[in-house]
Amino acid sequence: MEYLGTLGGIAGVFLLACLSPGPVWVVITSTSIAVSRRAGILTGLGVAGATLTWATLAMLGLGLLAQLAWLTVVIKLAGAAYLVWIGCRMILGASRPAPATGSMPSTQYGGWIALRRGYLSSITNPKAAAFFGSIFVVMLPAHAPGWVYAATVALLAVLSAGWHCGLAVVFSVAPIQAGYRKAKAKIDTLVGVVLIALGVRLAVSR
Repeated sequence: MEYLGTLGGIAGVFLLACLSPGPVWVVITSTSIAVSRRAGILTGLGVAGATLTWATLAMLGLGLLAQLAWLTVVIKLAGAAYLVWIGCRMILGASRPAPATGSMPSTQYGGWIALRRGYLSSITNPKAAAFFGSIFVVMLPAHAPGWVYAATVALLAVLSAGWHCGLAVVFSVAPIQAGYRKAKAKIDTLVGVVLIALGVRLAVSR
């Protein structure tokens, strides 16, 4: 079919973007290592939910997000604040003993919290807004049938879920978790500092 090449191209560009480490990587890997594989996977599903949201908004707006400068600023500041907040929490909790896998009470890190954390880490990322606000304009034909837009949104959501949940699984294996427990204080402090730095950099960037 004539639009399969377009879908493949969009999928390829999206996967290349996923390979670039950023706040989402930090949130998923730290959750998988410090909490459990289940929490990491749920965080990855939260990121996939944000991908679905951004792709849908971009499909409906087709570049409208890129034209709303004030919305870009709001998203950027919200994302910066969220990254700083997560970073501060990790630093403050760095000295606490690492819990055994799956031992953290659901009231402290339940499924909803993991989903929300993943969703917010991605939905407040202005890079995602710029990516989805431009990829549809550049790569989708102007008069493509409706099924092409729907298929693109579904494809990106599935790819996002597969990639980010896979990332969670990799970083939840026993050797990596054992290494984390031995160096928890240093790792959590370093990750927290990185998140705060990313947040500050995001806030002052143009």
